[in-house]
Amino acid sequence: MAFKHTLAAALVLFAAISSAISSARAETFTIVGYGDSLMAGFGLGPGEGFTDRLQAALRARGHDVTVANAGVSGDTTSGGLARLDWSVPDGTQLVILELGANDMLRGVSPGITEKNLDEMLARLKQRKIAVLLAGMRAAPNLGADYQNAFDAIYPKLAAKYGVPLYPFFLDGVAGHAGLRLEDGLHPNAKGVEMMVVRILPTVEKAIAGAGGAS
Repeated sequence: MAFKHTLAAALVLFAAISSAISSARAETFTIVGYGDSLMAGFGLGPGEGFTDRLQAALRARGHDVTVANAGVSGDTTSGGLARLDWSVPDGTQLVILELGANDMLRGVSPGITEKNLDEMLARLKQRKIAVLLAGMRAAPNLGADYQNAFDAIYPKLAAKYGVPLYPFFLDGVAGHAGLRLEDGLHPNAKGVEMMVVRILPTVEKAIAGAGGAS
């Protein structure tokens, strides 16, 4: 009889602990970095990628967060749209949406890029997942018409869906050789740190706007 009571008490305690752990996990604010090689961490070592460094920076500032890496090198907005539903799990509270650079590099029509990003924003809104839209800028050698049409996509969609916009994901890195890999396109570890410093205030505002607590 004593054994049964002890076992019952142990089971109750285990259930209570499990419930507490689940509750603690539920309080952690969940962010998904959704993008291409810039998000995936192309050419970088373990722990040097954008999502890892952003998570570390946010935790250092007292935020109970996890930042998952859902970046795929080479992804276009078409590829991102195709994998969106299964790449962003239920329970995600904020998506940092960073796509479009590969569309631009391949000369994809800005109209197609805009349509794909529009659909992604619509689907995330339908799922009640907050979004921080990270913009990209077209290279000048593509011509003024293309550049103007492409650059206008991000502020237009941010206004349409009422989501915060970080105008240029590579702000502080583009044009600085010492912050890029030898390919001249991707940030090195120092470049990622610069990107995190620049975007951090915007991410903190997005977390607050999505109801996240420190």
